[in-house]
Amino acid sequence: MKNLLTLAVLAAVILAPIVAFAAEGDKEEAKPAPIKLETEAQKVSYVIGSQIGTSIKSDGIEIDMDAFVRGLTDARAGRELAMTQEEMQQAMTTFREQMMAKMQAARAEAGAKAGTEGAKFLAENAEKPGVKTTESGLQYVVVEEGDGATPEASDVVRTHYRGTLIDGTEFDSSYARGEPAEFPVNGVIAGWTEALQLMQVGDKWKLFIPSDLAYGERGAGQDIPPNATLIFDIELLEVVEDSSIAIPQE
Repeated sequence: MKNLLTLAVLAAVILAPIVAFAAEGDKEEAKPAPIKLETEAQKVSYVIGSQIGTSIKSDGIEIDMDAFVRGLTDARAGRELAMTQEEMQQAMTTFREQMMAKMQAARAEAGAKAGTEGAKFLAENAEKPGVKTTESGLQYVVVEEGDGATPEASDVVRTHYRGTLIDGTEFDSSYARGEPAEFPVNGVIAGWTEALQLMQVGDKWKLFIPSDLAYGERGAGQDIPPNATLIFDIELLEVVEDSSIAIPQE
């Protein structure tokens, strides 16, 4: 949202060369007339216009192109605006509230769907050969057995891992980054903390983590919705004896 408003301010200053083209773009069926992008002003103007359009589309914002272009041209020409500052502030406040409500509703819907699908997935997964389920509900499969030390909650470990949603969408991977991750056993999600204290160095496990042992109702960023069940391929490489990572105090 902040980026959109910033782009709009820039556009109001230097977008005049493509105002006619922007207005033409409001006609869904009509093909815009060809536009020449020869000068630096034309090129920069087009870039800014395309960035604004991309932001508007990705944010799902309804735009009245006539009013949009009029606002640009009025501001660019220094004319008296059709709305007072108070009216504009109120309009933007209402807009932000509506967008926030829309986002919250969409997130709640995604969370409800993720919770239902996750519960079904775990129930079916628990019946598969090789899947073990702990008292907490954590599920895991031993892919490869190691013979090293088993970490305690106060230890720091080094691992390789890949995390996905149950539909296979990858949200994180140390393999993709090309570098193992190092962190305190008691400084990660509960499902990881429990699993790591059951593993030995050299083990490779696949974890199936219920949402209440992961990020629960809050989810995590844009990639992990509320109530999401997570799947991790995890390889315990080392219990780190000398680490600069601060271990949380219990």
